[in-house]
Amino acid sequence: MIRRVIATLLLAAAAPAGAQTFAIVNGTVALGDGSAPIPNGMVVVRDGRVVAAGDIRMKLPPDTQVIDATGKWVTPGIVAGFSRLGLTDVSGGAEGANDESAEKGPFNAAIDIAPAINPNYQPVGVNRNEGVTRAVVAPQTAHSIFAGQGAVIDTGADMEPITKARAFQFVELGQTGAEDAGGSRPSAYVLFHDALREAAELSRYASPVRSSGETAPDERERPIANPNESRLYSRGAERSRDVLLTRFDAAALVPVLQGRQPLLVHVERASDILNVLNLKREFPSLKIVIVGASEGWLVANRIAASGIPVIASAVNDLPASFEEIAATQSNVGRMRAAGVNVSIGMINDDDAHKLFYERQYAGNLVALGKVPGATGVSWGEALAMITSRPAEAIGLGGQIGRLAPGQHADVVIWSGDPLQVTSAAEQVFIDGVRQPMETHQTRLLERYRDLNRRDLPEAYRH
Repeated sequence: MIRRVIATLLLAAAAPAGAQTFAIVNGTVALGDGSAPIPNGMVVVRDGRVVAAGDIRMKLPPDTQVIDATGKWVTPGIVAGFSRLGLTDVSGGAEGANDESAEKGPFNAAIDIAPAINPNYQPVGVNRNEGVTRAVVAPQTAHSIFAGQGAVIDTGADMEPITKARAFQFVELGQTGAEDAGGSRPSAYVLFHDALREAAELSRYASPVRSSGETAPDERERPIANPNESRLYSRGAERSRDVLLTRFDAAALVPVLQGRQPLLVHVERASDILNVLNLKREFPSLKIVIVGASEGWLVANRIAASGIPVIASAVNDLPASFEEIAATQSNVGRMRAAGVNVSIGMINDDDAHKLFYERQYAGNLVALGKVPGATGVSWGEALAMITSRPAEAIGLGGQIGRLAPGQHADVVIWSGDPLQVTSAAEQVFIDGVRQPMETHQTRLLERYRDLNRRDLPEAYRH
């Protein structure tokens, strides 16, 4: 069986530059699928993909590098469930360092944030050093309830960060959506319905084709890539006169309407969540993912029945706004107990910089299981909420987030239990490539660690 897996992987696409053949042995291995950690496990990687992982013993190819992880923990890399990583470097609206939203632009749903991702921004390296290997990255809304098309990225130390461009569309339908729509939630829902009407109208007049004019045989599976590849953007596709969206924005919503592109919807309060569930009944083809859901526990059974996954804010326990009055740290645990597919995201929680907090949040969810009256989750499930669960929510569960044959070899070796804040990432691999563990912060640490006091500015000598 192992030989067949290796043969299959060798026939796959070319390995990433610098990908290594290696085996990590003798460590405590957690697969990221919700199962318990495995003592004295093994992980085998070849050509940027996982060959095998878990409680296994196998004969290794002669060129295999063996890494002894005795006393260490080995997990898949953290997948940040919702972020703005790579879109901004310096907080506070520094000019030229923030591409999170297009406040003055004419477009919304058509915006594709992939060209804005800068892998050299400092937060990318900082999070990589903390074991974050992939991130779901979304734009922010500006003058519409639709923010645009988000991407999935890796945090590797190279200039090719995009795992999947146009991975989803992001829309605000809670308090922020109400503000973007003119001041009320009813207005936001009217805008949402009208936008889908315009998308449906446009799709009736033209179907996506390749730039050469030939219809792609797998078009139902291929999202619209750019304006030059579709008649949806052509003047030949007639539209009604009562339209609010640009042609590009309406065309960008066609794959959402047809269920070819997930729709991430940010809502927090229970009544807004129910409104989103109603949208799913009204538009059955929509692939909805709820983001935030601070009051999700109040309607957990209905979310579970809908089958809609949730990327939740993990430990909201105070009413930070009027749409989070019922926030509780037991929210995630209660939703999971009800059968909701929950993962952890960072929306509006320093989501461009400190995604590494996710493992602390996951550890808090485990600890809640020991608090009388609170509801937590198991260790294995908590790890899955920051690895495989977010990947599954956006349709990449077969590619990232787990240590399983065929998955991208995103592997982290930790000094101890990764859900304990005292543990640190010691080695990080992305697509089988070992990553540098040096950042601006580590360089500053080395520079000033042993600085003689006489070399300090005068103000620091006293």
